[in-house]
Amino acid sequence: MADSQLIERAFIVPGQPHILLAPEKSPGWASLKASYEAIAREIERSDAELILLYSTQWFSVIGHLFQTDPRPKWLLVDQNWYEYGEIPYEFAIDSEFGELYCATAKKNGLTASAVNYHGFPIDTGTVVALKLLNPDNRIRASVVSCNIYSERDETRLLGRSAREAIDRYGRKTIVVCVTNLSNRYEVTEIDPARDRVSSAKDDEWNRKLLEMLGEGRLEDVAQVAREFGREANADMGFKAVWWLSALMGEHNRYDGKVWDYQPVWGTGAALVELTPSTKMLDFEKEFDETPAGAPDAAGGLETHNRLAGGGTAAAPTVEPHIDHQLDSAGAPAAPLLKLVSDEASSGRVLSARAPSPVGAYPHARKVGNLLYLSGIGPRQPGTNDIPGLVRDSANQVVDYDIEVQTRAVIANLKTILEDAGSSLEKLVDVTVFLTDMKRDFATFNGVYAELLGTIQPTRTTIGVDSLPTPISIEMKAIAEL
Repeated sequence: MADSQLIERAFIVPGQPHILLAPEKSPGWASLKASYEAIAREIERSDAELILLYSTQWFSVIGHLFQTDPRPKWLLVDQNWYEYGEIPYEFAIDSEFGELYCATAKKNGLTASAVNYHGFPIDTGTVVALKLLNPDNRIRASVVSCNIYSERDETRLLGRSAREAIDRYGRKTIVVCVTNLSNRYEVTEIDPARDRVSSAKDDEWNRKLLEMLGEGRLEDVAQVAREFGREANADMGFKAVWWLSALMGEHNRYDGKVWDYQPVWGTGAALVELTPSTKMLDFEKEFDETPAGAPDAAGGLETHNRLAGGGTAAAPTVEPHIDHQLDSAGAPAAPLLKLVSDEASSGRVLSARAPSPVGAYPHARKVGNLLYLSGIGPRQPGTNDIPGLVRDSANQVVDYDIEVQTRAVIANLKTILEDAGSSLEKLVDVTVFLTDMKRDFATFNGVYAELLGTIQPTRTTIGVDSLPTPISIEMKAIAEL
């Protein structure tokens, strides 16, 4: 299937209200909000005329629903996270496209209905995503529901119908999937400041999928969605990726970018960008499901390595290449993805979850029962993007948000400490470098007090002329192991 010239980019985003309403409660939530806002600026600079959104939080039971109310306006209180408050919303919906998408889905054999009722509730995921990605309603949106019973073929047909409707409509489109990765919420109260993915196995699977998405391998991810759904309790079985891949063309030719990955109440929340690319691949698909209606003998999936030239070679499993260890009985233990390199002879520590060092040094070094951390800034893991930067029309940095950068630095600090076997609570000394002491100290100090004030490590704050890369704050630390 040829690529549609009208699809500019696609994004996978989370939709929990925590990110919008309570980012100050958790460094991870704050980081997700900052990344959301950075993507919003990218969208604002684009020439997109439509945002098409599929949310796993808009459930439908009979067929598929399409929002066509041109100006839905209401007050949302999330049924699970009501304590975070109200979200008033008013959106600009592209009714014409919604009707066209609905008609196209019907033509292709799907059960479909348009929804145009005052007060019809819009789900939390859609509200969070649109308010953060398109806060001024500059681009009209269209929203389609997630049928909780639709399987792979039906969901793919819904995606292909979207692609057909976009091509007929003739307007440049940004596609958004609102879905978590792993979806195992914590079932008891937690300290948001210490939020983490609730299962180490889920975290490992999330990271492997993000690695694949960062390489632009969207169709490979779609092919392993069932296995991911079983192993990591994926959001709605991760069916959103079937819809997205079918809409985008069912291949791996994308430029991928992982903007962020953080926990939200135990779930895996990521922001991922996929841009159609003309790059050539050695392997068109690494994974491929059995054709519809032809399950293997166990009723599961069959896997092939598919060469770009069309040949196939059998592969043993659909599971991503995650290292396994043996448990005490000699049986394979849960899959483990090595997230930290700790060279015992030298004590050097390199975390795969933290932004890469910008020089020839490790993230940390163990000496006795102490851990010495190199200076760490606010750059984002996986992308090295700097949150909180404000750019002009020529993409030049003209300002920055020290609060956003401070939260991101402490989030990175937390990651390195945990991957090295320590924690924020074991900090004993922190050195802070600010490029504008007069302007930024008060704001930085407030965030620091919020996130580290109860821990009370010793601290030295130093004003400097500049830091490597255009960041405005850096921290180095010593912690106990």
